[in-house]
Amino acid sequence: MPIKNRIKEFIDGMGITRYQFYKETGIAPSTAYNLYDNPDWIPQVNVLDKICERYKVQPGDLIYWIEEERK
Repeated sequence: MPIKNRIKEFIDGMGITRYQFYKETGIAPSTAYNLYDNPDWIPQVNVLDKICERYKVQPGDLIYWIEEERK
């Protein structure tokens, strides 16, 4: 999948735990842990909105696109 999340990098850069992340954003614990552990897990718009609102960041700070190699 060419779209990835940067949640692990983001959380680690903030110096917070996954627990703090889900408590501060109000997202489900399983969602927070999946986002952290799996860069292929793309947040739904409402989750992305909660994260952006809480930390005052742009969606592009949390997800990115990778061009697929052509065969």
